[in-house]
Amino acid sequence: MLKKLYEKSNIWFAVAWIVAYCVLMSVGDSLSQMLGVQKSVTLPIALLLSVILFVFLKKNQLCEEYGLCPSKTSARAMLYYLPVLLMLTANLWFGVTLNYGAVETVLYILTMFGVGFLEEVIFRGLLFSAMKKENLTSAIIVSSVTFGIGHIINLVNGSGADLLPNLLQVIYATAAGFMFVMMYYRSKSLILCIAAHGLFNAISVFATDSLTNEQRILSCILLTVITGGYATYLALACRDKREEKSNLQ
Repeated sequence: MLKKLYEKSNIWFAVAWIVAYCVLMSVGDSLSQMLGVQKSVTLPIALLLSVILFVFLKKNQLCEEYGLCPSKTSARAMLYYLPVLLMLTANLWFGVTLNYGAVETVLYILTMFGVGFLEEVIFRGLLFSAMKKENLTSAIIVSSVTFGIGHIINLVNGSGADLLPNLLQVIYATAAGFMFVMMYYRSKSLILCIAAHGLFNAISVFATDSLTNEQRILSCILLTVITGGYATYLALACRDKREEKSNLQ
């Protein structure tokens, strides 16, 4: 069934995965909330979806095509990923706290790495790769914006997100989506995108939740500048590389 859908339309295959991911993970969060153990249902769902997607790509020899391979670009050309390392500290800028017990913390961290894998492979690997064949600019915009807007689902999925923090998350997630898609396009690899995405989410389990609105807005601005600025640098580097190749031809 998956192979037939993939062969029929790469884009609709990606859309189907986006819908399945959003619905099933939201159900998992709601059921976990009902059981009183955070991510207790979400984690098995994330692991199952990850295994299904990875096995499909592996079985059909699509891993390298969708970035599950080493980077094709030197670390130097990627500024040694320093902006990414700076982004990873964001959840600890205003303090560190233990929000859950030991079991829930482990469940949360493992779930977030599953989220990192799924979201990068779906939004960058599947959606972006399918769309860039028609129009690169549109592919970059759609991959970034849909990734950011998708976080609105946190308002209704039982995660307990408030309106302002969630709207701010949409803003910086869009910028982060832009950064990740440019990292993927530049390096032809999703490995570091997956690792950084998963680690950023996992570290959030230790972030203090008692922030003022001013602190939330400042954090959003800084994250947007860091990730958006790095993405812009990578975009310009890719453009220069394409122009250089065109001139040589």
